[in-house]
Amino acid sequence: MNKYLRALLATVLFIAGLLLVYYLHMRHFRVDVVLYASIVDAVIALVVVFGALYLLKWFRDFSRLELIQLVLIWLLGGYVFAISIPTVIDRSLSFYILEKLQQRGGGIREDAFHQVFTDEYVREHHLVEVRLTEQLQSGTVEIHDGCVTLTARGKRLASFSRFYRQNLLPTHRLLMGQYTDALTDPFRDSRMATDYRCR
Repeated sequence: MNKYLRALLATVLFIAGLLLVYYLHMRHFRVDVVLYASIVDAVIALVVVFGALYLLKWFRDFSRLELIQLVLIWLLGGYVFAISIPTVIDRSLSFYILEKLQQRGGGIREDAFHQVFTDEYVREHHLVEVRLTEQLQSGTVEIHDGCVTLTARGKRLASFSRFYRQNLLPTHRLLMGQYTDALTDPFRDSRMATDYRCR
């Protein structure tokens, strides 16, 4: 069997291993942040599958460079999986809309969506708790005496995302039939109903 076919079969085994490790992790172990846990699953699958195949001399015809390339491809594949499937489904408002439409019999009045998002989405998906947990685990915020504050890392990331949003997101984006730059500066018309800042 030539080494390209061996690499392909090894990759199929890696994918199967990744899905198995992911399933076991998500069903039977504690998870702090879905994205980070999924990336760890990819690394575990890589170590187990690569290690087992290496011990079985599956890669005997491969050069060191080819092995490094295969490992990098698997790592990138694991990262793409982590970002594209579990993280998107866990965080996606778009999937929530589809699931909510299905739950409500297939249709919801357009003028009720604001109420659905504020009254149901935030509560049903524990949005505040999930996002604060992710930020705490990422080291971008701290909570002291009931006050959530940015860390130095959080300030850097907020500045980067604000810069990117204002300068590199589309200025002619389609929103409900109109092209607008509203999302390049979502705080443009922001108002605090009450002063909720920390003292």
